[in-house]
Amino acid sequence: MKKHIPNSITCCNLISGCIATAFAFGGNIRMAFVWIIMGAVFDFFDGMSARLLHVSSPIGKELDSLADIVTFGVAPATMVFYELQIMEYPDILERFRFVLPFVAYIMTAFSALRLAKFNLDERQALGFIGLPTPANALFWGSLIVGVGEWMESYSWMPFLVLMGIAICSRLMTCEIPMFALKFKQWNWKGNEVKYIFLLTCIPLILIFGIVSFAIIIAWYVALSIFIQK
Repeated sequence: MKKHIPNSITCCNLISGCIATAFAFGGNIRMAFVWIIMGAVFDFFDGMSARLLHVSSPIGKELDSLADIVTFGVAPATMVFYELQIMEYPDILERFRFVLPFVAYIMTAFSALRLAKFNLDERQALGFIGLPTPANALFWGSLIVGVGEWMESYSWMPFLVLMGIAICSRLMTCEIPMFALKFKQWNWKGNEVKYIFLLTCIPLILIFGIVSFAIIIAWYVALSIFIQK
C-alpha cells in the first residue's frame, strides 16, 4: 500500500494545477494562485515521502513531471494569459490584442523543456541549472495577484509582461547554476548563502505581503548569479 502514497500525493499536485488553471480562465486570479501554492506543497511532499518510504520509481518520476508541467507551466501561463486579455494596450499593440495573450504559453513550452532537461541532467542532484519551474510559477502568480490592478492601469505594461515572459523562459533553460535549499548539515559554514537568503526573505514577506514572492524569486536569481562570479 505504501508504494502508492507518493504517486497519490503527486496526483494531488496535478489536480491542484487543473483547478488553478480553471480558476485562471475564469478570472479568479487569487484562487488560481492559492491552488498553485497547494500544488507546490504537494510537490514538496511527494518526493519526500518517496525517499522516506524507499519507494521511488520511474513511473513516479514521469508522473511528477506531468503534474509539474500543469501546475507550474500551464496554470501560471493561464494567469498571464488572462491578465494580457484585460490590460490596457497602447495604440501600436491594440490591433494584436486578440493574439498577444497566447504568447504567455511560450512559458509552458519552456517549462516542459526545463523539466525534461532536469530529468536527464545528473548535475542537478544538489542544486539547479536554470530557474526551477515552481519558482517561475510563484513569481508570476504573486506578481499578478499583488500588483495586477496596477499593471492594468498603464498602457506600457504589456511590453514589460512580454519582456518578462521572454526573460523567464530563457532563465528556465539557461546554464546558470542556482542553489537549492537542501541542507546536508545545519552549520553556518557551507550554508552561508542559504541562510542569508532565508534571513532576508523574512523582512521582504513582512513588508511586501503577497507580492514578496515575486521579489524573493528575483532576489534568488540575482543571488545565484552573484555567487558564481
